[in-house]
Amino acid sequence: MTDIISISDTNLRRASDILAAGGLVAFPTETVYGLGANACDGKAVAGIFRAKNRPDFNPLISHVTTCQTAFQLGVETDFATILADCFWPGPLTLVLDRTEDCPIAMLTSAGLDKIAVRVPAHEQAQKLLAIFDMPIAAPSANPSGRISPSTAHHVHAGLAGKIDLILDGGPCQTGLESTIIDCSGAVPVLLRLGSISRKAIEAGLHSAGLDCHLRDADAFFCSDQPEAPGQLQSHYAPDASVRLNATSPHGDEELIGFGPVPGAGQLSLSLSPDGNIIEAAANLFAMLHQADAVTTGTKRKIAIAPVPKKGIGEAINDRLQRAAAPRD
Repeated sequence: MTDIISISDTNLRRASDILAAGGLVAFPTETVYGLGANACDGKAVAGIFRAKNRPDFNPLISHVTTCQTAFQLGVETDFATILADCFWPGPLTLVLDRTEDCPIAMLTSAGLDKIAVRVPAHEQAQKLLAIFDMPIAAPSANPSGRISPSTAHHVHAGLAGKIDLILDGGPCQTGLESTIIDCSGAVPVLLRLGSISRKAIEAGLHSAGLDCHLRDADAFFCSDQPEAPGQLQSHYAPDASVRLNATSPHGDEELIGFGPVPGAGQLSLSLSPDGNIIEAAANLFAMLHQADAVTTGTKRKIAIAPVPKKGIGEAINDRLQRAAAPRD
């Protein structure tokens, strides 16, 4: 049995005790709910891979309280310093070379000689990190390859009985995972699109006097050996098949609208009736969960209206493309 409990100081200490004992705790962040384990304990981290049925070649992100802690784990570079100053705490993950005495378990980074680290902006996530006082490895708290969880209920539906505790902090604010940038080389490399847009990242670099552009990762879509989370070709997928760029539903479809394209079907969902891309990002995973629930056990499918690729619309389209990809 997996309890869902509200967040209080007492319950955060309970969650910390579970983590210290090698257990698994789902907790809210500003992006999506994370499935946390002690990032320095290989056995605990192995529990994440088992619970999610996640391939062990897919690295995890370690969450910490401050920039200072992050740079004790990963080698600080000029790019990393600039981006951390601009966007931490917040939905940005930096990939760095391990420091010589980095305690993060090798399984956390899938055996790679780099680590992925983030300083979350979510108040309750920060409190949990402060109480536990160790890095917490935390991918999204859902079965591997499925729709990411933006509520505690989503976590329970996918992982009940496989994890020890779920901390309920309400719906996640941004609704998209963090942007991931590799800052370990001569040029910053975009490994995953996310809640901070490509344009915003480049503006942060330019504000510090660096005239450079992000390079896209070679393995942006891959089937094995990803450099970062979120690079597998099929990901974020509902049970129902997905059709993209739909302007009207077929007879067997639940249409999720956006802007001028209204939703249709049993729920008539719209990511944003006003065409607000930030609202669409916040609603994306929750509405995929809702649409999937009404198509489960039927032959109905999910169709999704076109979403502009401007700003974080690029990240929304990345998630949708992977959700609609062929599955094994």
